[in-house]
Amino acid sequence: MYKRFLICGISCLLTAGAVQALPAVTHPTHVTADYKDLIGRWDITIDQDGKPAPAWLEVKLSGNHTLVGYFVCIVGSARPVAKVNFDNGKFNFTIPPQWEKGDRDFVIEGELAGNGIQGTITNSEGNTYSWKGVKAPYLKRTAAPVWGKPIELFNGKDLKGWKALGTNQWEVRNGILTSPHSGANLISEQTFTDFKLHVEFRYHAGSNSGVYLRGRYETQIEDSPQDTHPSNVLFSGIYGFLAPSEIAALGPDKWQTYDITLTGRMVTVVVNGKKVICNQEIPGITGGALDCNEGEPGPVYIQGDHGPIEFRKIVITPAK
Repeated sequence: MYKRFLICGISCLLTAGAVQALPAVTHPTHVTADYKDLIGRWDITIDQDGKPAPAWLEVKLSGNHTLVGYFVCIVGSARPVAKVNFDNGKFNFTIPPQWEKGDRDFVIEGELAGNGIQGTITNSEGNTYSWKGVKAPYLKRTAAPVWGKPIELFNGKDLKGWKALGTNQWEVRNGILTSPHSGANLISEQTFTDFKLHVEFRYHAGSNSGVYLRGRYETQIEDSPQDTHPSNVLFSGIYGFLAPSEIAALGPDKWQTYDITLTGRMVTVVVNGKKVICNQEIPGITGGALDCNEGEPGPVYIQGDHGPIEFRKIVITPAK
């Protein structure tokens, strides 16, 4: 009996010593993604069956903890997002359709991924595509621009220096660059960063066009009556973002001028000699942009898919 107790006691002591010798077990700390990492502006590229399409997202904090925002899809204006749902690095929101086919709300789902974001978008027709986003650049300028020599982008003779996106309907008639009907958009072969742009144009009643700065920010050309309340989707607005102080249009079938200065994100628009947008920030790309690479130079791009439009002068003065 004594031996049996002795052996049991020694065994218990050895077992206890072995337990004490084991290292302490540590459990990894659970890291919760911070919603603040989503706040800001994002340049997004949607993969539409292998073809890149640009989009843009801005997320803001409303009050103590509610996230809201704006979203620019492939076409249309910036659409308000009433609430961005966020949970441990993942987020989602919906927006109604605008000019797209189908009647379903868009569903955007995403997640933080390193320094970027990624996810899927299901459009109003039920098609789902993947996308990736990067933080949009600030485009701040630390010094006033030094202007170079003016460049005549339209030579008054032919389409030299331009290319059409699609089947070309543009032609030169009596020294006037003319799109007689809806068709392809026209893009300059040269690209620019900061510049002053002078355009002289004429539209018919009910027609619609636009001039895209760097191929990403549309200055709207539309048959908007002078007594219409200014809006960011009407004549001389930066489409979906900046409204002019007044509708300074002369009306259809009259030659009119835009003088536009773009440095970084800051734009000034003078219409027929009246300054209607004064050094305002363009938050992001507008619908119909060529791409979302906001930190890169881009072309002058003229919209030709919304009705007849004419231009007789297009002159750009780039910053050195």
